[in-house]
Amino acid sequence: MPRVVRESAKLLRESVGLYAFISTGSVYPLQGDDKSEDGPVIRLEDPAIEDVNQHYGGLKALCEEVVVGLYGDRALNVRSGLIVGPFDPTGRFTYWTLRMARGGDVLAPGAPERLVQFIDARDQSDWILDMAEAGRGGTFNVSGPRPPVALGEVLSACGEATPTWVRDDFLLEQGVRPYSELPLWVPPSAGTLMMPLDRVAATGLRYRDLAVTIRDTREWAQSGAPVSATDAGGRVRQPATLTPEREAQLLALWRERLG
Repeated sequence: MPRVVRESAKLLRESVGLYAFISTGSVYPLQGDDKSEDGPVIRLEDPAIEDVNQHYGGLKALCEEVVVGLYGDRALNVRSGLIVGPFDPTGRFTYWTLRMARGGDVLAPGAPERLVQFIDARDQSDWILDMAEAGRGGTFNVSGPRPPVALGEVLSACGEATPTWVRDDFLLEQGVRPYSELPLWVPPSAGTLMMPLDRVAATGLRYRDLAVTIRDTREWAQSGAPVSATDAGGRVRQPATLTPEREAQLLALWRERLG
């Protein structure tokens, strides 16, 4: 929340060289075409509101303004894409590492060639530390991979199961929630989360192999290690991905639709 960020940023202003704030690509309107760092962000009608679950993107945009106002060019605003890897409590990437490995009849959303973005938390952390050591501020979209990867490639890398690709309109008709029940799925009718990454690429952000992220995420998920249900932004993030029963029901309905 801006109020809390202001308090911490003011407290540290005289003792740190650079203030790194973990923001989000959700500052951009979902339906907006310009998601460059200089593009428009969500503006709240009431800047005093503190409902994080309802106004996450708008509040993050206000937090960015607070940090820049206090630190100027010593502010580093990190507009994260989907952060993935071990210890992720949301299931929004972990789901595919487990589901494709389990095999069987896999429901895949949309189209295999549709591009997706995400970044291993460890790669993002390394980049933030590099930027802090260099004392380099600015606002950056921070996601990946580079070169871009399609959802079909991600699923293939997660396991050898053969997906059944189901159209967006059918899934929406059945009430499937994009990005949560079927991770990495954002139908075009809902907008896009894809951000240009040219600015961050110019700073030397490094990505580990996708296979390593998948392997480490799956091993962590299968270890049964406990995780917090609340993320750094204050939102409760319980996994809400498709159950096997729901997936089987949807696949049966889809095949019935196809005749």
